[in-house]
Amino acid sequence: MNANLLSSDTKTMINSNTILTEDFLLQNETAKILFHEYAKELPIIDYHNHLPPDQIAADKKFSNLTELWLKGDHYKWRAMRGLGVKEKYITGDSSDEEKFMAWATCFPETVRNPLFHWSQMELQNPFGIDVYLNKKTATDIYNHCNHLLQTDEFSTKGILNNFRVEMVGTTDDPCDDLSHHQKIKNQNIALKVLPSFRPDKVFNISDKSVFISYIERLEKVSGIKIKKMSDLLQALENRVNYFHENGCRISDHGLLYMPAQFTFTAALEKEFENFVSDKNAESFSQPERFAGAVLMFLCRTYHKKGWVQQFHLGPLRNNNTRLLNSIGADAGVDSIGDFSQATSLSNFLNALDQRGQLAKTILYNINPADNEVFATMCGNFNDGETKGKIQYGSGWWFLDQKDGIEKQLNALSNMGTISTFVGMLTDSRSFLSYSRHEYFRRILCNLLGDEIEKGLLPNDTKWIGDIVEKVCYQNAREYFNF
Repeated sequence: MNANLLSSDTKTMINSNTILTEDFLLQNETAKILFHEYAKELPIIDYHNHLPPDQIAADKKFSNLTELWLKGDHYKWRAMRGLGVKEKYITGDSSDEEKFMAWATCFPETVRNPLFHWSQMELQNPFGIDVYLNKKTATDIYNHCNHLLQTDEFSTKGILNNFRVEMVGTTDDPCDDLSHHQKIKNQNIALKVLPSFRPDKVFNISDKSVFISYIERLEKVSGIKIKKMSDLLQALENRVNYFHENGCRISDHGLLYMPAQFTFTAALEKEFENFVSDKNAESFSQPERFAGAVLMFLCRTYHKKGWVQQFHLGPLRNNNTRLLNSIGADAGVDSIGDFSQATSLSNFLNALDQRGQLAKTILYNINPADNEVFATMCGNFNDGETKGKIQYGSGWWFLDQKDGIEKQLNALSNMGTISTFVGMLTDSRSFLSYSRHEYFRRILCNLLGDEIEKGLLPNDTKWIGDIVEKVCYQNAREYFNF
């Protein structure tokens, strides 16, 4: 799915001056060997993303490049607003072609933003386009991609197959029926599309109307009337069991920070009972302790099931109320938060470890100031039995660019063992984001190759190449129980 698919009238899409050569980001000879001989052809296990399973089940074909590439991409939306593009051409009512042209006009101005690398990589693979996107090339690129998107090789499954994706780990609410996952499983294809349990909405007891509405949904799918705390926990356990029956082996949680308190008193039990039954009870007195108690119960349940639990900590979400109200969440108005992380994270993991109930865990930070905090925290709770049990997760969100990836790899190496790392994930809503796995692999190989040539690592490409293969693929295959 590259240049050989281009028709004769689109050969001008190939530019010999592109930076995206076969040795892109590989700045030394050893890095080239590590990437081309050990990393390049490895399959992908994408254990955390936000791809819609219904589109995979239906093997959806996208009507045009805007639908595939721009809709839902808050990274691009954020850049376009910063470049003075009106919302009409971002999330508004202009046509798909007009939105693409607006993005194409902006694109040359994104140099040094990771969008510049990511976007050109996504055009090159799978579309075979090596010319730079700009106002002059936009029409040809748009028409060329739209033509290819109508072919079978560019359906959702075709794109995943192009990138050699073995496993897609979607992100799913406990109330989801997982019917699309069931449909995919019954299609008898090699690709695994497995759900991940993401219970964030159940923690939002501070907003009573939203919370009660969610509890009512949970009651319907679990078959349990939720009148007290034990009912809520049983309903959630029922959903964990249902997810497990449908192939789920991973949970995920997006939080500001880990709850500092997680024990529930008899008085709080009574207050919760009154809160869910009394329409006049406007607020719950200790929302963080409630969230902590529910999360602690869930984490113990994950351990019983043999799942992996993930914690994405630190973003300050929905800062712009105007855009939140007009567009909704994930509008591109989130940022890095400066919350204190270490003490509450340590206390929470320690409480589970003391009881022998700490599941395999991956910790992700969004604030780069916390790199060493998270990397060292992971080393506190390994058990001497499970290799790499507590993982320092890959550079996430604002940190999954070249500088952020290198800093995460360095912090992990300095404070732990890179050889046990489960590697990259997309955390994306776009089927084209699998280029980020290649991006990560090139950065990893360049980092290791540079240190070999400086005499900081053994000049043994087989030895270091084996570690590259582990980080890029094998460790993830062994770590996740699916």
